Amino acid sequence: MCCRFLLILRIGPEARYWTSVLPALLAIAFGMAGAVAPLTTAVLASVDARHTGSASGLNSADARAGGLVATALLGGVLGAVGPHLMKQFHAAAIVGALASVGAAAAAFLLVKDTSDPG
Repeated sequence: MCCRFLLILRIGPEARYWTSVLPALLAIAFGMAGAVAPLTTAVLASVDARHTGSASGLNSADARAGGLVATALLGGVLGAVGPHLMKQFHAAAIVGALASVGAAAAAFLLVKDTSDPG
């Protein structure tokens, strides 16, 4: 996902929609679609059957909270004009890339394989 967010850095004031904007947004959209299902599976598989409902609720609440924070921060980007808009837009893309790296590192270090080897 990190590299997908960094594709946004190609978008500049003179960028064409079909060659710069759409490919970056599609790459992010497909990447997120491919990440959400395995994440939900990992969350629900990490708890026993009697706590599945709580884990599902927590996963859903975290997703909603993330969406609310992203929407709130979007105002700072879209409130900018001119060259400052591109600077804010690129800063948001870099933050998204860094968050992706952090999430991948957390998953690598914290998610345990619970499959039964035998």
